[in-house]
Amino acid sequence: MDLETTPLATRMRPERIDDILGQDHILGPSKALRRSLETGNLFSIIFWGPPGSGKTTIARLMAKYSDCPFESFSAVLSGVKELRATIASAKKTSGYQSKPTILFVDEIHRFNKAQQDAFLPHVESGLLILIGATTQNPSFEVIPPLLSRTRVMAIKPLENKDMAIILNRALKDKKRGLGDLNIEIEKDALQYIINISHGDARTALNNLESASYFVQPDKSDKRILGTATVALALNRRPLPYDKDGEEHYNLISALHKSMRGSDPQASIYWLYRMLEAGEDPLFIGRRLIRFASEDIGLASPMALEVALTAYQAWERVGPPEAELSLAQAVVYLATAPKSNALYVAERSVKKEIEESGPQPVPLYLRNAPTKLMRQIGYGKGYMYPHDYPQSRVKQEYLPEKMRGKVFYRPSDTAFEKEIKRRMVEQKKIDD
Repeated sequence: MDLETTPLATRMRPERIDDILGQDHILGPSKALRRSLETGNLFSIIFWGPPGSGKTTIARLMAKYSDCPFESFSAVLSGVKELRATIASAKKTSGYQSKPTILFVDEIHRFNKAQQDAFLPHVESGLLILIGATTQNPSFEVIPPLLSRTRVMAIKPLENKDMAIILNRALKDKKRGLGDLNIEIEKDALQYIINISHGDARTALNNLESASYFVQPDKSDKRILGTATVALALNRRPLPYDKDGEEHYNLISALHKSMRGSDPQASIYWLYRMLEAGEDPLFIGRRLIRFASEDIGLASPMALEVALTAYQAWERVGPPEAELSLAQAVVYLATAPKSNALYVAERSVKKEIEESGPQPVPLYLRNAPTKLMRQIGYGKGYMYPHDYPQSRVKQEYLPEKMRGKVFYRPSDTAFEKEIKRRMVEQKKIDD
């Protein structure tokens, strides 16, 4: 490896299992993949996770630990022709080494059905150990016959603490990293690089390298990296933002209130203000999910599904593609009909429980799985609604001391108007 021309992200690839961060769920002690690496008993895998989370690194370590031949190509640049050449090479190698070839296929989801079919006989025969990497859900992007011959392992996005360890390793490592540059990085600058890299270690290391060579040594031969310097080196303009401070809460409040006020223009502005400043997109996603129930609720039941889908899109795809998924959700939520009836009901019922305490469940609503329970009256008198017209029957469901309490009052907005109609019909039966 030519250290002068090789990118920092490539030079700093972990060389041992224990150096890989954030993937203890598959590489921790006693986990299947960990044991596979330690024993050399390998199996075909589809790694599913966001960019820069370690999929390629783990594949290379599998080859290193097993001492198997390793071939790698990208589904973007290669096709069946290149695959045939790789298979021919694997057959030659197998003839004199008696070892399978590890074939790493990056972005395997980009292969069509016919191309994916080409792997099957060679994976089944043991000639190839297929390691596929994808940012897309394999259930939808990989053909079932190939899925049945591989194990799917989810690779998690790297957390900020893991990113900090990776960057500090690169700053200190004099052999493969930037240790000889005598870099001193300010805490805020390090956090800024982490924030704008969105859990992608490759991007973070590339950003650190660019900033490190951009800044010139001072009189004491130190390279001082501050937030402004890093932003200038990366041709970005840092926005004032403190993820744990007032600005964090100011911006999320502005987004929430803009959506509540049904203003899609302001809503999308505040969304991108946070994203551009390095806010955790999953934090925004969680707030959208809360908003869908708190400010829209059953006025538009699809709102919750839209918010959840946007959250999952970020988990599965990541930046930059999934940014637009968050924007789609924000605009939908901002323009959806509004109702806080569920939020009011939540506060009301919590207050009631606090004041009235744990009221007993009426005997006829209790389950009666044993003879003794039936003898003392559990379940006695319960009326099964499906035995009555329209599956409705007059029956009390609240504890005795709370009869007549009303927590949820649907509005006359959108779908809640239909819910209100249904509740009125049931009340007529009860009356």
